[in-house]
Amino acid sequence: MPKQKSNSAAKKRFTVLKSGKVKRAKQNKRHILTKKETKRKRGLRKGTYVSKTQEKTIKKLVG
Repeated sequence: MPKQKSNSAAKKRFTVLKSGKVKRAKQNKRHILTKKETKRKRGLRKGTYVSKTQEKTIKKLVG
């Protein structure tokens, strides 16, 4: 049986850490940034983790 291909889009968006957590970037930082407060945009720069419910699905796509 052939190997399962990993999803290229998911590989670009997510990183699986040694601890097993999945790291992702925050949304809403692409366009229409003039109406958003500086404090809000600064917070969007930081990465965050994927929720426990979606971890299994994303690991399957990436790995």
